[in-house]
Amino acid sequence: MPKVQPSRLLTYIASTFAITLWGMSYIWTDKLIGLGIPIFYFVFVRILLAGLVLFLFNTAYGRIKRIQRQDLPKYLLLAFFEPFIYFICETFGLKLTGSPTLSALVIATIPIFSIGAGMLFFKEKINIVNIIGILFSLIGIVMVAMAKGELGEKFIWGVVLLLIAVIAEVGHASITKSLSGNYSSQIIVMYQFLIGSIYLFPLFLWKGTAGFDASIYFSPEVWYPLICLAILCSSLAFSLWVSTIKNLGVAKSSIFSALIPVAAAIIAWVLGHEMLNSRQWIGIGISTVGVILSQYTFKKR
Repeated sequence: MPKVQPSRLLTYIASTFAITLWGMSYIWTDKLIGLGIPIFYFVFVRILLAGLVLFLFNTAYGRIKRIQRQDLPKYLLLAFFEPFIYFICETFGLKLTGSPTLSALVIATIPIFSIGAGMLFFKEKINIVNIIGILFSLIGIVMVAMAKGELGEKFIWGVVLLLIAVIAEVGHASITKSLSGNYSSQIIVMYQFLIGSIYLFPLFLWKGTAGFDASIYFSPEVWYPLICLAILCSSLAFSLWVSTIKNLGVAKSSIFSALIPVAAAIIAWVLGHEMLNSRQWIGIGISTVGVILSQYTFKKR
């Protein structure tokens, strides 16, 4: 196997760190839902805080760059795909299916759609080893995600919402790739979240503030996971992810996002929230091998 370049190695480390943070996000999100906090409340606050943190960061380091006029439609569409469509459809999709297994399997189809987008729009090349690696990863994800769980009464609508989230993620990655040549990752994510918070604001006013109780909504139990989601899982993780898409492309980067359910399972095991059986550990191993194969590039003679 060819030697991994230092820059490529840093990209792999960044992408692994990003999906680890997103794996943690399931735990913090579940905690907020368990506290009875409306989805439109904590999603809006999370996105707005993430955008403001990146704005302050870019301002402090003199990295603010205005959106060029020809790129404004791309930014508007980028924010519409994610965070607006993706976060809403994923969160409600998970809630309606009532099955972590089914939800994880639907989200894990992202690489299948991303391969087509990468080849169609960016002429990215995928070899047979990459395809085998993606198949290995999907098999491993199935083994990890398979768990006992009952389907909710509205699980069909949940599946539909999750599929919409998958398509939105592919659209987000494709537009990010087209913008990454002219803007830094922090600038792209900053505008993405600030515009996304504008999209989410009407829903925040309509449903997010229903039954508002300051003693609960402003309590440390609510704001600790909110700040973690905003700074770690949004500002930091998405900035790392934009650099991953820029360096690896739409198709190859997508396989890492499909491993989020695996990362979530491992983190839940480490924190004692869930026990992993032998089948799931084998699945983790197969997924790891699949990721390695999916990134393989043949050397030219």
